Amino acid sequence: MKHFFYIVLCMLLLSCQDVKKPEKPDNLIPEDVMVALLSEIYLGNAARSVDNKSMQKKGVKIDSFLFKKYSVDSLQFAKSNAYYASDLDAYNAIFQNIEEKLEVLKTEENDRKLKLNAEIRAKRKAGDSLSVDELEEVEEAIDSASTEGRIMVDSATSLEQ
Repeated sequence: MKHFFYIVLCMLLLSCQDVKKPEKPDNLIPEDVMVALLSEIYLGNAARSVDNKSMQKKGVKIDSFLFKKYSVDSLQFAKSNAYYASDLDAYNAIFQNIEEKLEVLKTEENDRKLKLNAEIRAKRKAGDSLSVDELEEVEEAIDSASTEGRIMVDSATSLEQ
């Protein structure tokens, strides 16, 4: 029983640690920029997971490119990310915005693909099908060709005789 008491006492002492919330950085990245940056980082990570070898061959470093694009350095990003992560409600709001942004991008991409597929189908159909007028012209051309062919055959036959 004594051992159990000591174990519980040690656990209580260890669990009573002072967790400090990170201080607000002087160069805190605004929430809207953080949403845009994290969205693109997640897209980049997805691209990296699909084709990492070719990205390595080409020397593509997505994170450094994005930090440069948003005029942010890696330390500023790390401090801002830690600050936002310490407030779960704010961090959750950021991730909800990221999710909404990615859903919009997904919808736009799906719409673009549907439109492109419809255009391809229309072009294929236009190439394969004829209008009524064009069909009549083709039938007339076939009729006249067959009439001319009969005339030529008849002429050739009469010459042979």
